[in-house]
Amino acid sequence: MLDAHRLALLAEVAHAGSIAGAAQRLSFTPSAVSQQLAKLERDVGAPLVHRNPRGVTLTAVGEALLTHAETIVGELLTAERTVRALLGEEPAQLTVGTFASAGATLVPAALAGFREAHPAVALRLLDLEPPDGYGLVSSRELDLLITHHYPGAVLPDPRGLERSLLRSERFRLILPVGHAKAAVRRLTLRGLAGEDWISGSPGVPNRVCLEQLADAAGVRLRVAHESRDYQVILALVEAGLGIAFVPESVLERAGGARIEVRDAADAHPARDVFLVHHKRPGRLVTEMADRLRA
Repeated sequence: MLDAHRLALLAEVAHAGSIAGAAQRLSFTPSAVSQQLAKLERDVGAPLVHRNPRGVTLTAVGEALLTHAETIVGELLTAERTVRALLGEEPAQLTVGTFASAGATLVPAALAGFREAHPAVALRLLDLEPPDGYGLVSSRELDLLITHHYPGAVLPDPRGLERSLLRSERFRLILPVGHAKAAVRRLTLRGLAGEDWISGSPGVPNRVCLEQLADAAGVRLRVAHESRDYQVILALVEAGLGIAFVPESVLERAGGARIEVRDAADAHPARDVFLVHHKRPGRLVTEMADRLRA
């Protein structure tokens, strides 16, 4: 039978991305982590990691085992928390993972309200770009994950977790103030094909979405500047360097940004924002989820 402690160590190595990083998190020496990992590999009968100068990556066997390791670690922590709850003890910490724009718009008020209601519970916020984070929820390193899905992207397997829709938000077209196309009554992607666009690099969700929209409209768009950070995109549009699609929630915090906000008649992109947690989330996780929905 595989050792649960060594499986937990595999999960730490995978999440840290290196043996040294896992050793620091576990307060072990790198040598001790390597030895335990080697013993797990002998138990399994196959290599679990590829070692390289920048850290480690999992082999196919390691990836398959990681899913089970995260679940086992999560179940052990669930058992411990269940006992603590029966003894009347409140969890010491609540950890939330979120992507950047949700961290700026949805999260602050929810965290502030939670802290006021539960001053003894330490709050921890992790910045995670989707699709990262599902494994951290499985292993209970995260109590609650806020993640998104763009058109054209693959929605990850929830891996036995509970995933619920928090909101769907449409994207708006933004142009610099005074842009010649801002005065056009009916904007289309075809009419904007000659413009410089600002979006993420190839493979980033907002870029995949933009390329899918362009394909549907039968045009090729030129991405002149690449950033996945919507605050950077806003600043570049303000500076007159291009045009972009941004989620409506980003515009809610744009304040006096010098931009024109329009819609494209032949493109109506939107992204779904999800909450992910264990099927037995616990009272405090449920309360935080309710605060986010509110």
